Amino acid sequence: MAYVDKTLSCSDCGASFTFTAGEQEFFAAKGFTNDPGRCPDCRAARKQQRGGSYGSRDSYGSQRQREMYPAVCASCGKDTQVPFEPRNGRPVYCSDCYATMRR
Repeated sequence: MAYVDKTLSCSDCGASFTFTAGEQEFFAAKGFTNDPGRCPDCRAARKQQRGGSYGSRDSYGSQRQREMYPAVCASCGKDTQVPFEPRNGRPVYCSDCYATMRR
């Protein structure tokens, strides 16, 4: 399917913005069926208001800091930190060793 640049109107500020062919192709690849309703500036402002990204939040809506746990890499023996509590009998790997194992 050939995409062509579209000019859309922002639902927040009313400004016109271009929904490029490349953006349309990206949206289609992600399975999105609706055109964006906000211009890039309003999208960025809204994202900033939400705390920058999706993720775990505390009861006040603020982004929580991820708790890290100390561990020793089962492969190289290096001290590291992981975002989960290590369990006895289960190997834990540093980011370098984990990356080489995934290849």
